[in-house]
Amino acid sequence: MTPALYVSSIATSLTALADAGRAAPMRAYLLDQFDFLGIPAPQRRAAIKALPRQVWNNPADVLEIAHLLWERPQREFRYTAIDFLRGQVKLLDGSHLTELLALLRREAWWETVDGMTAVIGLIILQQVKRGDTGAQAVCDVWIGHGDFWVRRCAMLHQLGWRLHTDMERLQRYAELLAPEKEFFIRKAIGWALRDYARWHPAWVKNLLQAQQERFSGLTMREAAKHLVLD
Repeated sequence: MTPALYVSSIATSLTALADAGRAAPMRAYLLDQFDFLGIPAPQRRAAIKALPRQVWNNPADVLEIAHLLWERPQREFRYTAIDFLRGQVKLLDGSHLTELLALLRREAWWETVDGMTAVIGLIILQQVKRGDTGAQAVCDVWIGHGDFWVRRCAMLHQLGWRLHTDMERLQRYAELLAPEKEFFIRKAIGWALRDYARWHPAWVKNLLQAQQERFSGLTMREAAKHLVLD
């Protein structure tokens, strides 16, 4: 099956489940910026799982499917693209990150940005585990990008990395972004630190205490959610 035919089968399956009554509150939740079919995530994923299984071996096909899904106006197709990419990360590597970032930036909002950030993070982590010490260099560029969504991606790309987290990079990014006023950046700093606090609470606690005058209240609240600060 070609990527175009596969996406067409996805579209047929999801469109049949469209529910205008559910679509309205979904649009409202994202400030009426985007269209929805009105399909909850469990139902959407079940519909995709019910399609005939396809095996993809070519990264170009994987990326074409993601692009074709992204072009459709309803947000559920983008969520499906993100799920699909997560399932195909073993076929992707650092050479594909620029193209994935371009998708992330199209009609960006937090839910697609964070979904694509998870995909990007998995790809980079694969390389890190293979001993590629330069795998994260792209994020060193992205952390200074003019688009705050790209900066958010760089700040959050290590979510879920556990003990593979590069602490020096995490701290450097957090301190670099600390002066920003953007809500989604301030929250991202706190989220990244809170996530790592599961594995190294003392380190995060020390950082928060050292930077409490620079980190925003939002960042501090997010980061310290499961910590007890002196």
